[in-house]
Amino acid sequence: MSELRFETKKIRVADLGKESCVPDLLGELTMQNSLEFHLDETDEIYEGYGRVKNAYPYRQRNTYTRELKEQEVKTAILENRYLKAVFLPEFGGRLWELWDKYTGRNLLYTNDVLQFSNLAVRNAWFSGGVEWNIGIIGHTPFTTEPLYTAQTTNENGEPVLRMYEYERIRKVTYQMDFWLEKDSSFLNCRMRIVNEGKEVVPMYWWSNMAVPEYKKGRVIVPAVQAFTSSGNQVTKVEVPMVNGTDISDYTSIKKSVDYFFDIPDGCPKFIANVDETGYGLLQISTDRLRSRKLFSWGNQEASNHWQEYLTDKAGRYLEVQAGLAKTQYGCIPMAPHTAWEWMEQYGSVNISEGVLEKEYKERTALVTGRILESGLHEKLNEKLETSKAMSRKEAQLVYIGSVYGALAAHGEGTKHLKFFEENKDETQGELSKQAESLKNWKRFFETGILHCPQPLEMPEEFLIDETNVDFLEAHMEENAQNWYAYYQLGLGYYRKEDYEKAEKAFDASLKLKESAWAFHGLSCVKLMQNDKDQAGVYILQGMAFKRKELSYLKEGFRILLLAEKYEELSRFYRKLDKEEQEDSRLKLGYVQALHGLKQDKKALDLLEGKGGLIPDDIREGEDSIGEIWQELYQSVYKKEGKLPYKFNFHAN
Repeated sequence: MSELRFETKKIRVADLGKESCVPDLLGELTMQNSLEFHLDETDEIYEGYGRVKNAYPYRQRNTYTRELKEQEVKTAILENRYLKAVFLPEFGGRLWELWDKYTGRNLLYTNDVLQFSNLAVRNAWFSGGVEWNIGIIGHTPFTTEPLYTAQTTNENGEPVLRMYEYERIRKVTYQMDFWLEKDSSFLNCRMRIVNEGKEVVPMYWWSNMAVPEYKKGRVIVPAVQAFTSSGNQVTKVEVPMVNGTDISDYTSIKKSVDYFFDIPDGCPKFIANVDETGYGLLQISTDRLRSRKLFSWGNQEASNHWQEYLTDKAGRYLEVQAGLAKTQYGCIPMAPHTAWEWMEQYGSVNISEGVLEKEYKERTALVTGRILESGLHEKLNEKLETSKAMSRKEAQLVYIGSVYGALAAHGEGTKHLKFFEENKDETQGELSKQAESLKNWKRFFETGILHCPQPLEMPEEFLIDETNVDFLEAHMEENAQNWYAYYQLGLGYYRKEDYEKAEKAFDASLKLKESAWAFHGLSCVKLMQNDKDQAGVYILQGMAFKRKELSYLKEGFRILLLAEKYEELSRFYRKLDKEEQEDSRLKLGYVQALHGLKQDKKALDLLEGKGGLIPDDIREGEDSIGEIWQELYQSVYKKEGKLPYKFNFHAN
């Protein structure tokens, strides 16, 4: 029989820190791309559809450090005689390990640390395992967050691990049921997304599998074409040979790159990563999860640096992924009152060396043929149907997720899921505060009267957006003296990209009571209106209120740099305490400001001092460190310098 148990595991984990005190309004403003698509009229990849400018109403996770400490991390473990699957319910439900008990090998890449870096839509992200990404393009808002975790049984009495949450941007519920069968060497994953709303929503899902980067390893996927990008150009290419490189032999890929494989209709949907003997991971799914992807960091100096930066001693990895859409360049439309369901399976595959030595197309055809002969694909479709009743069955709650699902109206599609219960022990502390905040918001949606906290307090939950700002607007007469109501109104208008109305609302809030929050909102509005002078003025006023709040200072420095207010930033930095000045992101902001003021020798000394300044939250694709070093070196020494390894993160 299989078993499900809940344990803890000692892992070295970086300090995640607190969430930002301000909402995410700017998102990746400095890195917005404008892709040009050169595709066929039949490709239908929904280019840019559903892209959002920020992660509002979520807050950024931007106060983590790189200091590692051993912690007891909650785990959920499914095990039978073939497999042992270890999940991390506190970290997005990530499938962290998948052990083939017959070979004693882990089929996934499991990091030896939880080392955060700025790669997710809310900043903090870590590598390893299988990450379940939903809602908006990028690494999920839940990647460092706890999910609702429960247990039930299937029709055969086997234990089922269930994890679920409510996604606040798309306003959908998603549910993941995992189980192992007595006589099966595959982990079953039954996925379900439910849109109970009245509108079509852009939807995104990608299961991101970190797998070992084997020497002489191969990726096997049933496709002869793939979508990819170079610079800002998106094209469709023939695979495996792309610009003289066999991309199925991933160790030969030089630069960081994505390939989205275009699997033909009617073909089983799978991807495998195998070593030189043909052994490795096979992931297969029903047809709704139609696409597969290969991501490689590449094999050059900056690529190596990124691989080292994200781990301690776990070594190199790559990602193979499976998604709803053909690519990650856009979401796909999900109809109202709709549930999307699919099955995924994860297990070992052993391809004979003779097959592995074949040319790409013949090798792929042979593996695809064997999968068809095995009936895996058909059995998976049957399993999706026979497990439908189980997926609607109530489960016993083990761990609590966020409080937000409790505020949503749940219909037939999700009524079996239990959201936030106040009598649980886990509701102490931060969760209890969120629960009280939601009570206030519930009263508002029932009465139209919004609570009014003190302006020095950090804002509570952000629940006003483009879907309900009209309701708040209609009740402003009852809230005419409430600074907080005008602040929330400004956020709602900002989300609708109605910056003129947002500015008026934030102004009205400040006239009633000044707050760092409304000043932050105004500074973001002014950046969107390209009024850099006023953006700088407003954020400095806000920073005066919150001189000791690190997340606010980081946001403030970012805005000052975008507004090119180098003198103001430099002056503010010099007045910080020594401990605050040592924060890597604030210090880098100061270096950038000094460069803007032409004080390049001082800036270079700071950048190179103490072994080199690397911000804890350096972002994938953020080349500012390398670029500023090269500019400073050229300015100071009047010649080009070779970029030091420690500053080289340019993997593209």
